[in-house]
Amino acid sequence: MQSPGTSATLPPPPTQPPTARFQEKREALLDAAARHFNAQGVKGATLGEIAAQVGLVTTSLTYYYRKKEDLATACFLRAIAAHDALARQALGEMPTGTVAARVSRFLQLHALLLADMATGAQPALIGFADIRALPEPQAASVFAAYTDMFRSVRQLLVGPEAALLGRDDLNARAHLLLSAAHWLRAWVQRHAVDDYPRVAQRQAQLLLQGVAAAGSSWPDAAALAPLALDTVAAAALQPATPGTADDHHTADAFLRAATILVNEQGYRGASVDRISARLHVTKGSFYHHNDNKHDLISACFDRSFAVVGHTLRAAGQGPGTAWQRACAAVAALVRFQLGPLGPLLRTTATSALPDEPGRAHVRRQLQQLSGLIASLLVDGLEDGSLRPHDPAIAAQLLSSAINAAAELQRWVPGISPANATALYTRPALLGLLSPA
Repeated sequence: MQSPGTSATLPPPPTQPPTARFQEKREALLDAAARHFNAQGVKGATLGEIAAQVGLVTTSLTYYYRKKEDLATACFLRAIAAHDALARQALGEMPTGTVAARVSRFLQLHALLLADMATGAQPALIGFADIRALPEPQAASVFAAYTDMFRSVRQLLVGPEAALLGRDDLNARAHLLLSAAHWLRAWVQRHAVDDYPRVAQRQAQLLLQGVAAAGSSWPDAAALAPLALDTVAAAALQPATPGTADDHHTADAFLRAATILVNEQGYRGASVDRISARLHVTKGSFYHHNDNKHDLISACFDRSFAVVGHTLRAAGQGPGTAWQRACAAVAALVRFQLGPLGPLLRTTATSALPDEPGRAHVRRQLQQLSGLIASLLVDGLEDGSLRPHDPAIAAQLLSSAINAAAELQRWVPGISPANATALYTRPALLGLLSPA
């Protein structure tokens, strides 16, 4: 028996399991938070706005999650778990099945999940556009979970058809697959909800088999050289206004720094302080060269759209078959992403733009660029260099591949402009089942 006046380490009181009411309220909170984070970005959302959507005051919301970053972390972990479950289900249903069957099932399950979210049968899930905006220590737990989910998706590609693929090949192709699944959410609403499974089926066929006509192989250097699209992409950055070379170099340095930070942190996370710090200059220097952050980031979008637009238009008007021109265009843009002039601004950064007119303007430009890709693919249907396919869906898949190339170094650390075509661009156009 403990003597008076001495301290004892008592066991903690037993924790009570959450009540049904607590669980229900928390799920409603996660649903509302996911929608709000998708609309405003992690940096732009506030606890007060989220609380109001579920009839709580901010102090009551902190009973569930103390900080906004904790709430965002819970939303990300829930979305990651949902995607991981789809990959595991596809693998579990056909453990000895083909890679094609597993990938098709995974994308079908993903489309059904999106359909349920669209109809309200399933709660909303946060998108992954702003995942890099989380601070530590929350970021560590989320990225660890995302990496585990990535491994589950990569396991879908392990089979006899891919027996000769190395680790870098598998990682690059898993990134293509997962990025295409994430991208589907951005454009599938153009179709009726009942058509989502059909869209996913066509998406799977294109991802697995590519767009080349039967018997086609990757064009050799001699066939691609007349297009010179790497030069076209770089030329798109030539200044339209007079000024010294140093002025233009400084302006482009600010654009690249802002692009990288928006890709990592979203619009609101790319502050003037952070952009200046990345370039090791003062805020005074920032405002000497830029009027304000909003105009700088608008110029980042214009810069990226100029590179992609010039490259695609040059490909559309260039020599050779449409297959050769499509290969050259996508390869040039992927190399640009990984080269000294890259990256391009992630198109998912539109979710964090502060005003709807700005988002609408960017969305229109994205649709125009998708139209350029689709037009090039239609040329291939006409000249017979591409197999029969749905050019609207194929254009979205190629847009996804170009966009996702900015994140390739996370999954394939040795990726570079020199080897990106072999590891990444070829399977994007020839299919996930194409040989290494």
